Amino acid sequence: MTFLPNQARVVIIGGGVIGCSVAYHLAKLGWRDVVLLERKQLTSGTTWHAAGLIAQLRASANMTKLAKYSQELYGALEVETGVATGFKRVGSITAALTTERREEIFRQAAMARAFGVDVEEITPSEIGARYPHLNLDGVQAGVYLSKDGQGDPGNIALALAKGARQNGALIQERVKAIGLKRKGRRITGVDWQAEDGAAGHIACEMVVNCAGMWGHEVGRMAGVNVPLHACEHFYIVTEAIAGLTQMPVLRVPDECAYYKEDAGKMLLGAFEPVSKPWTLDIPKDFEFDQLPEDFDHFEPILEAAVERLPMLAEAGIHTFFNGPESFTPDDAYHLGLAPELDNFWVACGFNSIGIQSAGGAGSALAQWMDEGDKPFDLGDVDISRMQPFQGNKAYLFERSKETLGLLYADHFPYLQKRTARGVRRTPFHNHLIERGAVMGELAGWERANWFAREAQEPEYQYSWQRQNFFDNVREEHMAVRQGVGMYDMSSFGKIRVEGRDAEAFMNYVGGGDYSVANGKIVYTQFLNRRGGIEADVTVTRLTEQSYLVVTPAATRLADGIWLRRNQGDFEVVITDVTSGEGVLAIM
Repeated sequence: MTFLPNQARVVIIGGGVIGCSVAYHLAKLGWRDVVLLERKQLTSGTTWHAAGLIAQLRASANMTKLAKYSQELYGALEVETGVATGFKRVGSITAALTTERREEIFRQAAMARAFGVDVEEITPSEIGARYPHLNLDGVQAGVYLSKDGQGDPGNIALALAKGARQNGALIQERVKAIGLKRKGRRITGVDWQAEDGAAGHIACEMVVNCAGMWGHEVGRMAGVNVPLHACEHFYIVTEAIAGLTQMPVLRVPDECAYYKEDAGKMLLGAFEPVSKPWTLDIPKDFEFDQLPEDFDHFEPILEAAVERLPMLAEAGIHTFFNGPESFTPDDAYHLGLAPELDNFWVACGFNSIGIQSAGGAGSALAQWMDEGDKPFDLGDVDISRMQPFQGNKAYLFERSKETLGLLYADHFPYLQKRTARGVRRTPFHNHLIERGAVMGELAGWERANWFAREAQEPEYQYSWQRQNFFDNVREEHMAVRQGVGMYDMSSFGKIRVEGRDAEAFMNYVGGGDYSVANGKIVYTQFLNRRGGIEADVTVTRLTEQSYLVVTPAATRLADGIWLRRNQGDFEVVITDVTSGEGVLAIM
């Protein structure tokens, strides 16, 4: 029979590579009484069938920093734990077929270089020298990262699990978390059920949701919103190809494809523009399972790949694989302290880059849990950026059709999502549309980003150069600078802080001086214990005992939660009135 402790400092739910990484990093920080529960067997959800690509080139500086850490960790993990991770620094090439893609990858390379990543811009002939099997027709340029690699996803997770055990963590398979006990804004413990019939309860100080595609369900158990949806992800593995030797990982995002040589075989995977959502109601016995084949869906990718890598035309297909992976509404994973609770943490929704992200994400979350503050700016992935409506199943199903493909889409500035739009509209929405407004989306809000002229199509024409709205926006700026203008600010967060201690509380939580006359506006920041910036706000003193805090639409939830978490014994009432007021700004 399974026996588990009745008390722990932290319970981690989920034994994929992310859960194992969080356990590993907490244990390395000296945490004891770390318990990880896995419903079936470690890696049996998504981790086991991941492609195992470990890259450092990401879309933002902090995500590059985390990916770089993962690569460095995996390079040393095998020596530390004795578990063969299969990690090899084979290098990687990303090839551009268009001038737009060339611009994007060169910009990413410049940013990565600033963070100490070894990266090299290369010509088509240099790509051919490093990847001799490639058809170079249409290839304009590429970037090469010598320290990128590939590894065995399952064994990387098992190595992290062993490292966690070596430092005192308890990792228990075949035990499912079936319920969470809650008191106020805290989880007090986890109910569990083992496959051998044993059951029990673990009282704990913290819980971490690392449940992968089950993360939405585990979140609901705690009353926490974790927006993600599983999509079907396809790849093929060829039969052994004579004479095939180790080559860099190759990505051709303009053809939605990636290639990996492994043991004399080729793996071809795809991030197609319109994906196939799977289900949020995952079968109870799911373990190391595959989804049904859909060759018609994959065939366009394969046809382009055969042209790009002609050896595929001669190689037999050994495996046609389809497995589920979870995707979030904005293609960034979820990390951090859940807004709804004060001790429930989240690390899931890794958008098919879980292996390359796990090391950095686990390290960052462990530091955050240990110290109580973010180790650096994690706004790109902080779970508090998600809005309550984004947990809706219909919304997630529609948005996930797009998000898988966005991994390999051109990541133009101001790129707008196409699916699941029109969720939140201001009272002035139709008036703006009638006047030529071109809408963008932020936190679900439809907002007028710019106005088309009469003969101009009211839509974006994306580019890395000046886009089609440049002159329009210039005219709008000049109209306000030289005359008067009006725009819709209804989507901005509006939070009232009222009560006897309103002034003292605002002076405590904010960096500005709020002891001002009624009607006075103070622009400032909310600061954490280290003096780091948590929010950028505009505060108006309404009366002796009331203030209006105006926040960006995207951080409304996070900023409101920050106020509530720091309320302490101050006698104030904090009320989100965003949806109750339309706002027109005259400038």
